[in-house]
This record gives sequence, C-alpha cells and structure tokens, in this order.
Amino acid sequence: MTGLTSFLFLVCALAAQSPGERSSARPSEPAIPEVDARNTFRDYNTHFEPAAYGSLSDWETRKARLRRQILFAAGLSPLPAKTPLNVKVVRRIERHGYSVDVLLIETLPGYFLGANLYRPAGKPRPFPAILLPHGHWKRGRLEDLASYSVPALGVNLALQGYIALAYDMVGYNDTRQIPHSFGGTAEDLWAWNTLGLQLWNSIRALDYLQSLAEVDSRRIGATGGSGGATQTFLLAAVDDRVRVSAPVNMVSAYMQGGDPCEEAPNLRLGTSNVEIASMMAPRPMLVVSSTRDWTKHTPSEEFPWIQRIYKLYRADDDVENVHLNAEHNYNRQSREAVYRFLARRMRKSLSPAELTDRPIEPFADADLLAFPDGATPKGAPGYAQLFQLWKTASRLQTEQADPADLRQSMQDALGADWPNQIVSFLNGRHLLISRGRGDRVEGQWTPGNGTPVLLVHHDGAAAAMRESLAEQVLRAGRPLLAIDAFRSTPEQQQDYRSRRYYLSYNQTEDAYRAQDIVTALAFLKQHEGGTVELACLGDAGVGCLFAAAAASIDLDLLVDLNGFSGLDEDFANRFFVPGIQRAGGLQAALRLVNRVRLAVPSGFRHR
Repeated sequence: MTGLTSFLFLVCALAAQSPGERSSARPSEPAIPEVDARNTFRDYNTHFEPAAYGSLSDWETRKARLRRQILFAAGLSPLPAKTPLNVKVVRRIERHGYSVDVLLIETLPGYFLGANLYRPAGKPRPFPAILLPHGHWKRGRLEDLASYSVPALGVNLALQGYIALAYDMVGYNDTRQIPHSFGGTAEDLWAWNTLGLQLWNSIRALDYLQSLAEVDSRRIGATGGSGGATQTFLLAAVDDRVRVSAPVNMVSAYMQGGDPCEEAPNLRLGTSNVEIASMMAPRPMLVVSSTRDWTKHTPSEEFPWIQRIYKLYRADDDVENVHLNAEHNYNRQSREAVYRFLARRMRKSLSPAELTDRPIEPFADADLLAFPDGATPKGAPGYAQLFQLWKTASRLQTEQADPADLRQSMQDALGADWPNQIVSFLNGRHLLISRGRGDRVEGQWTPGNGTPVLLVHHDGAAAAMRESLAEQVLRAGRPLLAIDAFRSTPEQQQDYRSRRYYLSYNQTEDAYRAQDIVTALAFLKQHEGGTVELACLGDAGVGCLFAAAAASIDLDLLVDLNGFSGLDEDFANRFFVPGIQRAGGLQAALRLVNRVRLAVPSGFRHR
C-alpha cells in the first residue's frame, strides 16, 4: 500500500510471547546507566574486548545471531537465488605438474567473476580443494611479490595435490562490471554493498568447486591474507562447507578492516573480527599473525580468546596460531605454515619436503586474465542495471516470504530485539527502563486500570503529555506511558556524518528510537500483561509502525504515516535504517499487521 495520508488504526496480532518473556519488571538501579551507552561511538580502530561465554549453549545462541547479522548486513538474508553458474573456460595453461584454467563464473544473472583454477596434473581423482580470496595488493590475484603471492600459493597447492581456486575481489582484474568502492543512501537501504557482493561471490565460488567431479566436497578449505583473510573468516562464519580455514594477518581486536569490502552497515554491531573468526569452531583453523602489523597482540590476546571458544567444543587441538616476525604479509613463511596445517587435516601422506614453498615460473598477466585489456564481458549489464536487478529480486523474495521470516528480517534491519526482562526504576512519575545493555529510556508513567497505552511523540514525553489524547487516556483512568525515545548528542551526529564506516559499528538514530519503542512495549507487557495500545503522534508514526512490525506481542497501533509511501526518498528523509528496503520496506511492515482501517480519533492533534 502506498500514498497513505490519513491516520491508520492497525490492530496487530503478532507472534505469541514465549514463557521466558513473561517475567515482570523489577527495580534495579545499578543496571540503568547514567548515560546511554549508545552515545559512545565505535569504529574499525576501536579496541574490542569480546564477551566471555560460560557454556556451549550460550555461544551457539550468540553464533546463530551473529550469522544472521552478517548475512543481513551483506544483503544475503534471505540468500539470493542460486542461478546457473555458466562457467566459461577462457584458456588453459599446461605446465609441469599442474595446469591453470582462466575462468568466468556467472555468480548473479549477468554478473561475472574472474578466477584461476590451479589443478594437479595426472589422472583426475577426488582432490581436496582450497578457495583463495586475495587481499588488497594492487594486482589482486596476479600479485607475485616476496611478501605476498597468489600464483605461488596456487601453484604450490596444486603441486601438493589440491585444486585451488583464486578469484577476484569486486572491481579487480576481470571483475570490473561493478567498481570496488560503490554505494550511497539508496544502496544502504537495499543492503547492496561491496562486502555482500564479495561474500556472495565466495559462496558461489564454493558452489563451483563442489560441482567439480574431481573435488572431494568433504575436504574444502579457504585461506587468504589481509582482506582475503576477512573474506575467509566471513565465508567460514556463514557457510559450514568450509571445513578448514587459515586467515592470515587479519584477526585482530585492534583493527577490523578499513576497506569497503570489509565493511557494511550493521556488520559489526557489538562484535569484532575475533568473534567472527571464532565462528569457525569446532572446524580446524590456523590463525597466522605477525609482529609488525595490527595482529601483533594475537598470541597473548586474540588467540587465547579463540581457544576458549574451541574448548567449549572440546576441540582445543583444532585451532592453532603461528606468529611470525614479519611485516603485514602472506609470504613464504606464512604459506609454509599453512601448507603444514592443511596437510595435517587434508593430505596426511605428504612428506615435510613436499610442504616447502617451491619457486614458480612467472606468469604474464595476459596468461591469467580473461580480459587483458581491462574490458568487461560483451553485452553484460552495467552497475545501474545490476542494482535494479538486485532490487527487483529482493522485492520478489520479500513478497513471497512467510510472516515469521519477514519479522526476523525486520528485527535484523532495526537491530531490535524483544527483551527477556526489563530493568526499571520509578521516582514519582519519572520512569527509567533499560534492557540492561547500556541503554537508558526515560519516560512518564501513570498507573491505572485497563489496557495500557504507550504514547510516543517525536519531541518526547513532555510533548506527548500535552496532547489531548493523553488527557483522554488519563481521564479514562487507564495506565499511560510516554517516553523520550533515543536522541543523539551533537557530538554523535557529527561522528555520524564524518566517520568512515560509522554504520558498520553503530546504528542510526531512527533504529535506536525503534528499539526504545519495542523496549517500552516490553515494559508494559511485563508490568501490565494483556494487550497494549501504541499511539504515535507527529513524525513518530513511521518509526512506530516499524517497531510494531518487529515486536513480539499483540497490540493495537494508532499511527499517522503522513504521506509516507515507502520510496527510497521517504526512507532517506524520514526513517533511515540501512537494509530496511531489503527487509521488505513499508509493504512488509504493513503485512505484519492483522487488520487495517482508517480512523481519526477525536481530539488527536496533528503536529
């Protein structure tokens, strides 16, 4: 529905509340912070200290949530349709002991990924296979330096009896239909970003390896250095087909990655690469670090934390760290450490002599490229067409999704959750509530009898209490809560505008305000029980609709959308939440209510 300009009375019959969510609110002054922690921003250089997990069950719950968070940030929730890969072998290079294929892989309709497949020579048989995403060295999968060489890695793995697939980052070498760095407000709304496209390419590259008869699909691993390591542990976090991994020089609590393919809105809300890499557990993982980059603390800080996660699975022996005295790299020493690690899991018959890094015959760039002249596939769509195809496919997916999946996507977009318990403190009519996660919501509470009402005004509780609707509720003797939903400090607003990748680590004000509405609903449900009525005044209407769509209770919603039609421009100007269009936008929010009818309550004054 679009063009809604009148008040809507929405009667919502949302998901039933679980027994664990029915506990009543209890006072707990120490759990409510003096200052809302959401006004303290984080970025990719913030020192993260991961939380401790006391049980495997706690970690598995956290892991499942992190997987949803990664996939949603990447625009891959739900996963796009896996269309035919239509692999084209451009040429094959035969050399002593191995061959190299130059490939184009159609990972999305009309979008092609460039790659090189390194194969052992001899009779085809089921070989283990390794994905080789590359880092941010200038020449990508072609780079052949002493400190970093993709061809050396690919050739040596092939000589050791692996099939190895080296593939492009977005915007590198043969994969130039879309630039490496792209985006804007519309792209954020649709979760269309470099990180997500790259992660999708990795998933499809894994699909391709699995499709090869000579690949043992039970023995597939991944390894990469720097930005390639980021791709390695992100893929391993969301795709269990990666059975062994070796991220090199990237798992750090001090620097999370400063490139578009390592960042996306909502990606690292409350987490870091240390937790993400730990999602590999209990599958075998080697973490390679060095003394002269941001992984210099790994043996004493990051690796012990990762070990504790593996111990929860009793898989202590399946995670290792090799710490080298070197600069940022994937050099010969790092490669040989990876060879030894992979052989212990995949190629136990290899001798120590076979696990040394052998010199390779150099390749000309033209040998390894499908398009040595820098061209793109003839007739293939460009950026604007591919973005439009993404939006069309996304909308079709959400239209076909069931309500439970839609609600989950709405919660993922907002970063909103239904609290299991609310902590609160009441001083006269002044109420403080919190989920116990550093958030602080202030409001005015008037007890009474009957169905409770949550009143939300764009300008806060005091403005809401001046409305005639508040007077009507109080005159009827019903419980009334008016809240001051989240407001950024001027300093945070400045950070929002100026910090790179701010939205990877922090949410927008609109998303935080929606969570506060959900938190207030949870307070009323736990304090009063039964149905709750939510009335939204002035410009608060759109946020209230989306908060209600993400909530987990039966409620009645009174809201003015005031002409909000669900276009990208509407969201950009009035409710900016990254991924909200990918989650279904206005249509999905309206779908998550049970009945819609027009109503203009008496005395309800428009702002």
